[in-house]
Amino acid sequence: MGSMDPADATEPADSPEDGRQEAPPRPGTAAEVLRAFAVLGVTSFGGPVAHLGFFRADLVERRRWLGDADYGDLVVLGQFLPGPASSQVGFGLGLLRGGPLGALAAFVAFTLPSALVMLAVASGVGLLEGPVGSALVSGLTIGAVAIVAHAVAGMARSLAADRTRASVAVVAAVLALALPGSTGQLAAIAVGVLAGLWLLRGASDPAGGADGGADASPPAAPAAWAAAVPRRAAVACLTLFAGLLVGLPLLARATGSEALALVDVLYRSGALVLGGGHVVLPLLQAGLVDPGWVTEEAFLTGYAAAQAVPGPLFTFATYLGAVTTLGPGGPLGALLATLAIFAPGLLLLVGVLPFWAALRDRAWLRGVMRGAGAAVVGLLAAALWDPVATTAITSTGAFCLALVCFVLLTVWRTPPWAVVLVAAGGGLVLSLLGA
Repeated sequence: MGSMDPADATEPADSPEDGRQEAPPRPGTAAEVLRAFAVLGVTSFGGPVAHLGFFRADLVERRRWLGDADYGDLVVLGQFLPGPASSQVGFGLGLLRGGPLGALAAFVAFTLPSALVMLAVASGVGLLEGPVGSALVSGLTIGAVAIVAHAVAGMARSLAADRTRASVAVVAAVLALALPGSTGQLAAIAVGVLAGLWLLRGASDPAGGADGGADASPPAAPAAWAAAVPRRAAVACLTLFAGLLVGLPLLARATGSEALALVDVLYRSGALVLGGGHVVLPLLQAGLVDPGWVTEEAFLTGYAAAQAVPGPLFTFATYLGAVTTLGPGGPLGALLATLAIFAPGLLLLVGVLPFWAALRDRAWLRGVMRGAGAAVVGLLAAALWDPVATTAITSTGAFCLALVCFVLLTVWRTPPWAVVLVAAGGGLVLSLLGA
């Protein structure tokens, strides 16, 4: 479940009015999928909402790979599941168009450009130790404050828009700040789930489905993409997802392997993040920064840099795998971290596809996801304070620069990559001024 509203990216231009299912698309090839997503991978700036809009414009409207109803339902599923929503939707589009090889082609083509850029950023971190480099890093960490604050505000409007969910978000933030590490995060999610079952299962959203589309009406017939995965394969993916979630920490502990420990941290982060994108920040911070495997400064530098590249924000993991002292580091660590953080969301998508039409209308499930969505707002608000603000806001000048960046994002609608450049330049100015 994500913070984006599927209506923004999937408003049909000419969807059928009589409730009939749209005609199934003709099959394509993995090479066709690779070519389409190679372009999207280098041009899709702006985060998940923008990505979904790019997908619809190119693959639904221009190439007509599928109809609006099927695309809209796939977007809802991508928001509903843990993991990176736009990457899950892209993977599903590749699966529908080109089968398993098409799904792999879509994932690689959409992810590889930003992953390579983030690996390059990680390789250059050591070059940022001089006065100019330190000023740039300081500016980037200040910019991260504005970016996370913008994400919190946007998610709160859609996922905590009423008194009950706002209260859940506050309780979740308190728990995340009061309890150490992943304990507080798991407690926050548990409170959100219980509140959803108890207080929100029969609720309706005043914004008409602003929680990410869970209340949208299902299509009249099973979506075309639901038939793309045999049920046996779906069950195998769900079993593998659960087996890795339980088995990786046990195996890492038993073998003492740092590489397995790195994979475990990144896999758990990808498996437990509800909301995608920015919400992975506190999970990665608890898994890598709190134990001392990545410094707070390096963490926030990479996070800010991730805003300036196209493609999925989850390639932040590529950077972390390269700079962490846990595991092999460098390119191999980057590869392991990237595969580990994306794997759970993709396994869940394939595992749930054949069953989604029957599940999405269950009142208890909608309540659980409303409560969990409110809890992740609280988690991100807690991360905004610690480590983001406590690390970056160390002077009046830093606060003023963060405020400028926040206004650029929220009022002037400046693209995140441009705000990152402003923040870096602001860091240099503050250094020259002695602030």
